[in-house]
Amino acid sequence: MKTEIETINPADGSQLTTYEMMSDDQMKAAINACHEAFLEWRERPLKERAELIGKIGEALSDAKAELSELMVKEMGKLYSQAEEEIDLCVGICQYTAENGPKELEGEARDIQNGAKGEIEYAPIGVIYGIQPWNFPAYQVIRYSIANLMAGNGVLLKHAESVTGSGLKLQDIYLKAGLPQNLFSVLRITHDQSEKVIEHDLVRGVTLTGSSDAGRKIAEQAGRVLKKTVLELGSNDAYLVLSDADIDLAVETSVQGRIYNNGETCVAAKRFVVVNEVYDEFVSKFVAAMKDLKIGDPMEDGVDIGPMARADLRDTLHDQVQKSVEKGAKVLCGGDIPEKPGFYYPATVLTDVSAGQPAYDDELFGPVASVIRAKNDEDAMRIANDSRFGLGGGIFSRDVEKAKAMAKTHFDTGMVFINGFGLATPSMPFGGVKNSGYGREHGGFGMKEFVNAKSVCVMAA
Repeated sequence: MKTEIETINPADGSQLTTYEMMSDDQMKAAINACHEAFLEWRERPLKERAELIGKIGEALSDAKAELSELMVKEMGKLYSQAEEEIDLCVGICQYTAENGPKELEGEARDIQNGAKGEIEYAPIGVIYGIQPWNFPAYQVIRYSIANLMAGNGVLLKHAESVTGSGLKLQDIYLKAGLPQNLFSVLRITHDQSEKVIEHDLVRGVTLTGSSDAGRKIAEQAGRVLKKTVLELGSNDAYLVLSDADIDLAVETSVQGRIYNNGETCVAAKRFVVVNEVYDEFVSKFVAAMKDLKIGDPMEDGVDIGPMARADLRDTLHDQVQKSVEKGAKVLCGGDIPEKPGFYYPATVLTDVSAGQPAYDDELFGPVASVIRAKNDEDAMRIANDSRFGLGGGIFSRDVEKAKAMAKTHFDTGMVFINGFGLATPSMPFGGVKNSGYGREHGGFGMKEFVNAKSVCVMAA
């Protein structure tokens, strides 16, 4: 059995530190302790829970510089974007503190024949989160804060490569005043993780990861009849329609593709451009991608840092090569730099069509797939010609037309019009099809793992 976790700096491949793995007994003790903490936490009034979550937001803000630098070292994101990630986490805490009590407040309803009913949003217990490496703080904050507000206990299995970030968050929660053991990081293997899911005291499971990982976790949880929330991958399409502002589309598409070094589930990945504006968009888009600077994520003026791990870069490069073998053309990038670290350049592929990884699969890195469409309707068809459905975008000067397309025809959980977005605390986040199910943010995440309990008074 694996006994330790090693973290690596992707900027140069050097070792950062090692962490001892938990034994089965230590893991079970953490689950039991989290449950015991939950039994007390669930009795706290909503207002008290909200106040403590507000304090977690303040503690995150105080630790911003330290946590941002740690995230850069562990996964290679730009320092400025690490700071933005912490700002988003603070915003989630603030939104939850302000809106949580109202979202979870009980409801009174009339029942026939004069009976009275009340609906109570009761916490259910320990919620287990399995989270990825690409947003080391945000992915954890997103599910843990909602569930703490709901009154649940929270366990975290973070990606091994960002173990330090997970433990730092645990420390921040404790310093803010969260009861001991209510939020705990599990340093465990995949085999041990299945035992966590099966544990009687664990009542729900949430995963952010690949579609393949989602299938495995859903199957494991399904066998023991436990609810899951899955936020999985995608190959989001951004439509450039005939009446689009091309300069805006190009600028936004570049940022949408390379933000977080292109390692974002809801990033812009496929660019579906209608014939009428195709040549202009491609010319300007390629020029802008060529101008991007790749380098040390701690340095100012750098646009793209390293990918998080060597194997991730190798997988991305293999997808590019296989797409080229099947007819795609590389207009820029496409070669692994000869330098230390796990870098990959901004890359643009054209002549992308079905059957290529660049069309069918998720390219998790700074590689853009440009697809030609006959017209606006054809662009919408291509966008939906995907097994994924997390997010997407539309560029058009006719906002009402774009809104109608988004509301009626775009088969995704989120659509951004004339812009690129990641997550907003006040709006639901999640996808459809192979991008998963369930929603977080906007009050929705607070009710994913609660018991909507009916209390009926039939007679006084």
